[in-house]
Amino acid sequence: MKRGDFLKNITLGTLGMVTIKTWANEIEKLTETGLKMPAIFIGHGSPMNAIEQNDFTQTLQNLGQSLIKPKAILCISAHWTTKGTFVDISPNPKMIYDMYGFPKELYQVKYPVKGAPNFASEVTKLITSTKVEKSKDWGLDHGTWSVLKHIYPKADVPTFQLSIDYNQPMQYHYDLAKQLKELRKKGVLIVGSGNITHNLNIVDLHNINAKPRDWTLEFDTKIKKFIDDRDHQAIIDYHKIGSSAKLAVPEPSHYIPLIYTLALQEDKDEIDYFYDKFHYGTLSMRCVKFG
Repeated sequence: MKRGDFLKNITLGTLGMVTIKTWANEIEKLTETGLKMPAIFIGHGSPMNAIEQNDFTQTLQNLGQSLIKPKAILCISAHWTTKGTFVDISPNPKMIYDMYGFPKELYQVKYPVKGAPNFASEVTKLITSTKVEKSKDWGLDHGTWSVLKHIYPKADVPTFQLSIDYNQPMQYHYDLAKQLKELRKKGVLIVGSGNITHNLNIVDLHNINAKPRDWTLEFDTKIKKFIDDRDHQAIIDYHKIGSSAKLAVPEPSHYIPLIYTLALQEDKDEIDYFYDKFHYGTLSMRCVKFG
């Protein structure tokens, strides 16, 4: 539920009867008893979005203003791939500058957010299909901090990451992610950060507004239709789409976070494509919110 919708549901009479403190307590209570946080997939694109102001970053800023503040954020980023599944339990996650050849300014970005060790530990209990190892070796990579610094610029929402077991099939990731649904009910915002189409071998790095390639449009359009139709299996089996799939997903790291977000969708969740443009000719920046 958006913050604005929540406010509309509180009558003026009620507001007149309670103190600000009581009202805040009621919001907290509702979060604990069924005011589910949405699940969000963000096409994060270039790391430069962390320091640039454009319509994409403005959209992320607007998103943060529209959401009720979560208790914590769990991010599944395309940039933490592992053998096995790990969850970061660091109380103070470190910044990871996992990108190369960019301006010095980008490597000076700070996002001093706290971790969420308690929620991270809970993940190891919720996921029973595989053993989830606790780790303090990671932190926050740019797939996480480059978008969250716009959504929650005050860095005041505890944040932790779950790794992607890179060699596992899409069905494995989908089934694993379904076990995380309980976190939504506990006030945790779950974010998948990647890109539906991501081919850096065929990209116009000099023009963010480059015309999208035909195969980019084809693949993105088909995935959107599958999302609209709630046809999760077709998205899991994306390789069956054909030649556009081979170009759009030459390797799966940026596609897998969509699978995690998709698995968290529930029957009554509304679908909101809050950004649907393309960058650099081959990057679908499509973002979608469930719930």
